[in-house]
Amino acid sequence: MYAQLTYFDGPRGPEQLAAADFAARERIAPAAESVPGNIRTYVLRRDDGAEIVVSIAESEQALIDTQKAIMSTRLLPGEDAALLPGADRVEIYPVHQVVEHTGARS
Repeated sequence: MYAQLTYFDGPRGPEQLAAADFAARERIAPAAESVPGNIRTYVLRRDDGAEIVVSIAESEQALIDTQKAIMSTRLLPGEDAALLPGADRVEIYPVHQVVEHTGARS
């Protein structure tokens, strides 16, 4: 299992966040879902719009293939490239350990 961390440094304003949310929902998620091996994605966002997207996949290749699928998409009508500058950095790590939390312990 592998994890990809995709960083979008803040601050990002309401227009940029709305554009990013639209792109994620309408263009990026469908492209990612088309690639076998993706398991789960978490989107972490601060009040200033800074964001980290944590993607979990079965293999490093699945993450790389997902990057290629996303980058090959075309902007949809109404999307403004100026509001979508792209990630500040992307890192891929092998998952070292998974800890399942089953609830409070006494």
